[in-house]
Amino acid sequence: MCSSDLGAALALVEARPGVTLMLWARDEKRLAGVAAACQARGADVQTEIFDLREIGGLAAKLAAADAAIPIDLAIFNAGLGGTASDKNAAELPDSARAVAEVNFVAPVVGANALAEAMAARGAGHIVLVGSIAESYPLPMAPTYAGTKAGLRIFAEALRLRLAGHGVKVSLVLPGFIDTPMSRSVNEPKPFLISADRAAAIISR
Repeated sequence: MCSSDLGAALALVEARPGVTLMLWARDEKRLAGVAAACQARGADVQTEIFDLREIGGLAAKLAAADAAIPIDLAIFNAGLGGTASDKNAAELPDSARAVAEVNFVAPVVGANALAEAMAARGAGHIVLVGSIAESYPLPMAPTYAGTKAGLRIFAEALRLRLAGHGVKVSLVLPGFIDTPMSRSVNEPKPFLISADRAAAIISR
C-alpha cells in the first residue's frame, strides 16, 4: 500500500525509467498523486484501489497482477497503529481485529500468494515491513506489538522455506518514522526520521 507517507516514499525511491510499479492503496486521491509523481520520474505505473481489510480477495488480485506482469519485488508496507484509550482496560475488539488483519494476516496471505509464483520462476524478492515494536510488549498497543512479533517469525520461517527456490525474503524493522501513525502516538519518539530517509535506507 503506497498512499501513506512511507509507502509513497518507497514508491518514489523505486521509480525510474525501465521500472514498472504496481501501486496499491485504498485512498484513490492520494494514490493518484503518488502515481503521477512516480511517472514524472520515468516509471511506468499501474494502480489498484484495494482495502487490505478485504482479505478475501487479496490472493486472487495478487495472482492476477502477477500473471499480467511478473512481480520481481513485492513490498508489503501497509500498517495500522496508534495506542489504545486509557478509558478501557483492553483494546476494543473491532480495532484489534483491524490491526491484526492489516498488519499480520494481509502480508502473510499476500506473501504466500506471490511466493509460489516467484518460486516457480526461480527468482523474486518479498519485503515485509515490520517494526522494532516486535521486541517490546507495549501495554499501550498490545495487538500492534503482537502483529509485528508474529510478522518477524513468519518472515524468518518463510525465508528458510524459500531459500532453495531462489526467492529472497527481507524483514524491515524501522523505529519511529515521521508518519501519521507515529504522530498519533503521544509517548516519546526517539531517533525519529523522515519517511524519505527511511525509504532510502530500506531500498538500499
